Amino acid sequence: MANGTVASTVTSPGAFQSLARNNSYVIPGVYDLNVEDTNWVLTSSFIIFTMQTGFGMLESGCVSVKNEVNIMMKNIIDIVLGGFTYWLFGYAMSFGRGEFNNPFVALGDFLIDPGVSDPLFGPIFAAFLFQLSFSTTATTIVSGAMAERCNFKAYCIFSFFNTIVYCIPAGWVWGPHGFLKNLGVVDIAGSGPVHLVGGASAFASAAMLGPRLGRYAKGTDPLPLGSPVNACMGLFVLWWGWLAFNSGSTYGVSGAKWAYAARAAVMTMMGSFGGGSFSIIYSMYNNDGRMDVVDLINGILASLVSVTAGCYLYHAWEAIVIGAIGSALCCFGMPLFDRMGVDDPVGASSVHGVAGIWGVLAVGLFADNPLRMETTSGRSGLFKGGGWYMLGVQSLSALCLACWSVCSTFLLLWLINKVVPIRMDPNEELLGADLMEHRIRHTQIGISRALSALAPIQIDLGDVIDAPPIGRNPGHERCVDQIEAASQKLHQWRVALDKFGNQETEAKQKPPKEGRRRVNIFATSATNGTDNPAYDGGGGGPVTVSVFGGEDRVKTSKKEAKETIPLSVIAGQLSQSSHAPDGTERNFAWID
Repeated sequence: MANGTVASTVTSPGAFQSLARNNSYVIPGVYDLNVEDTNWVLTSSFIIFTMQTGFGMLESGCVSVKNEVNIMMKNIIDIVLGGFTYWLFGYAMSFGRGEFNNPFVALGDFLIDPGVSDPLFGPIFAAFLFQLSFSTTATTIVSGAMAERCNFKAYCIFSFFNTIVYCIPAGWVWGPHGFLKNLGVVDIAGSGPVHLVGGASAFASAAMLGPRLGRYAKGTDPLPLGSPVNACMGLFVLWWGWLAFNSGSTYGVSGAKWAYAARAAVMTMMGSFGGGSFSIIYSMYNNDGRMDVVDLINGILASLVSVTAGCYLYHAWEAIVIGAIGSALCCFGMPLFDRMGVDDPVGASSVHGVAGIWGVLAVGLFADNPLRMETTSGRSGLFKGGGWYMLGVQSLSALCLACWSVCSTFLLLWLINKVVPIRMDPNEELLGADLMEHRIRHTQIGISRALSALAPIQIDLGDVIDAPPIGRNPGHERCVDQIEAASQKLHQWRVALDKFGNQETEAKQKPPKEGRRRVNIFATSATNGTDNPAYDGGGGGPVTVSVFGGEDRVKTSKKEAKETIPLSVIAGQLSQSSHAPDGTERNFAWID
């Protein structure tokens, strides 16, 4: 049991809830779940995890092809290592129940695993899974900003410890002990703890790594995408996951929660409509009437980030305005960061960082006091007559979260760099992380050219230079090569037989005997095939093949037409005789 002991054994979810509410067991709001609420939270958690697919597709679509597998591997690592450390200590430092809890960090429930007799057995697991999905999302945001030049081993270490960067500020905002929560900060679904923390960490990591080789050699214009289709598909998956992200954050459907869950889903879509509309106008104006894929994708994502903090506290027109402003901040922020020399391949610093700050502040301006819910503790935003207090605490939250994330990320990467270099070797960066880290060799994207250029520099490429290209089966390729070689040899023999069959006919100038001819190849006889025009009605003596002096030669055995010609001469005529007179390819199936 995580905290306390319960002697009685209960047999139903209702009994679990009743016992938990009426004994001395400590019940933070995060465990105040009934059966319906637990079902809603678990379902939302499952859907939120699909956002990892969306992040992976979006990020892999924004980087060059030679790094697309590497970025997908990082997304997998974020779940495996980041999820493991969240179970080890992350959840405990955000929502732990312990006697040493303080306004800065919680200290309890490490390696959480309640026993079956625990009255909060179900709610604990449901709450952990839900918060785990948020944690892995915050970590994944950073991977895109570090793309194409981060050492994979260093990133694995970073992913393992990055849980610290997320879990402590999440406890400030959502944990019962958190000083921001106790001041009255409102952040329903994580514009601050998830997106602002992830975006600020992305900015710090991109700044510390430095730009990709040659990134700003010809100005700050965006680089071409590796796969625009993948990037667009990633947007759709994230869009879908965001509905669960926001509406699932009502943390149930009991009481009035179900109504606000529905409102959260609709306001999420309204915000994306506003952000998408602005990004369309901005992109067409900025690109002479053409639509830029990155502008549209990131504008929509930034609008989703913006409405996340107060997703069920807004009216429809407010959500549209908030989404449009978030999209504008993102679209103007991306080129600004490039001018600063901060190379963020996917724009995470703007999408999640800048829009995250706006999302936190928007609550202090537009939030309603939701009836029958205690979300805002009875307060409203500045534009709703609530005064300056809520805007003040929301501003404090944005400042604390941004400063913590930037400083802790810089410190973490600095320490990792002392052990494992966080930046790839320049030669490895040119060849791509897929080849150098995972032995995956793409074709027709410049890898061979890079290998040729780097070979004279005396760098060790022995481990990767023989890596087979992806998309092919080497065993099948070898079989096909052998079949082609055999077909080529048979073709050469046939050209020889055709040539000398015609020569004998011309030399004798007499009708063939019996209209039939036998061909001997190394003492193997075969009747002529009907598809060979050289033997249709042609005559002549048998043809034998002899090998002498180490050189293959073909000769006729008739005394009237003795002639020996090297096969090299015959092979030289291959291209001239590869097709039948009617223009079709010859068929070699007639040779037994």
